[in-house]
Amino acid sequence: MSSRSSVSPMELKPELLGQLRRLRDGKRKLIAVAGPPASGKSTLAKALRDSLRQEGVQAETVPMDGFHLGNRLLDARGLRARKGAPETFDVRGFVTLIERLRREDEVIYPIFDRERDLAIAGAGVVTQSCEFAIVEGNYLLFDEPVWSGLAALWDFSIWVETPLNIVRNRCIARWRAHGHSPADARTRAETNDLANARRIVEATLRADMTVADHKDLPVTHEKRSDTSFDGQQPGAAPQV
Repeated sequence: MSSRSSVSPMELKPELLGQLRRLRDGKRKLIAVAGPPASGKSTLAKALRDSLRQEGVQAETVPMDGFHLGNRLLDARGLRARKGAPETFDVRGFVTLIERLRREDEVIYPIFDRERDLAIAGAGVVTQSCEFAIVEGNYLLFDEPVWSGLAALWDFSIWVETPLNIVRNRCIARWRAHGHSPADARTRAETNDLANARRIVEATLRADMTVADHKDLPVTHEKRSDTSFDGQQPGAAPQV
């Protein structure tokens, strides 16, 4: 994947905020923050929202996760173990949401409750005053049918680049935080999260800006992988 601009975390805030300021013209702007699981998408999206609000600009984050298919439907389709893969989302419903954000003043959308492992309808809202809707998710720049149509809807897109071994370690840490044993957390990360991450990276469309997140979260008693997404030396070790 190539991009027009690449910045380090230290340079991120002034350059990226400057890019967004230049977009302001009185109409709502849609900003995509995309990346593999555990790349830091939510953290970045919230930081952008908060920074814009501090400048008096109305901004909201809109997570893609509210379009997860329900577990009952996933079970019926034999997809529960692959939850988080592209086929486990209501992609057409999500595309419709983004199209509505472009043309409608107020838009209500579902939010995913991670503790209860389900989406809650009508739990989020983007109001008429919102100037920036910062959308974050794994598949916002994904080059597969239906998903690929999203690229034309973004006013500005950001790819969060994170090495594979860091994704692995963070995903393990996340599953452990949700009460899973070390072995189960490792299995979930390596059989599903990393499979999704590889698929995302291999089919990612060009972003307007790439930011790098190579900060590791230590995972006790876990053997590290020696492979990163770009094939270079690893950084170190979940899911956003």
